[in-house]
Amino acid sequence: KELEDLIPTYLSNLEKNMQKIAAAAAAGNQDEVRSLGHNMKGSGGGYGFQQVSEIGKSIEEAAKTGDLDTIPAKIKELKHYLANIDISYV
Repeated sequence: KELEDLIPTYLSNLEKNMQKIAAAAAAGNQDEVRSLGHNMKGSGGGYGFQQVSEIGKSIEEAAKTGDLDTIPAKIKELKHYLANIDISYV
């Protein structure tokens, strides 16, 4: 039940973080992109969203290597994933 209460807030924060990542990537701020990607990598699995963790990891790795041009595609992938998830509580 507790996780059920937390997931909507988590998803809302994730949406905000996607916007922050996009803005940081556009500004060339590798450190912020890396940090936000790292946080996403660490949090997704805890909420049952392993794909969020995997995308977060790929964002973090792209920032580490300076490959910020790939960030918009990764954000698009995450948005697509979130638009198509079906959350059910058992």
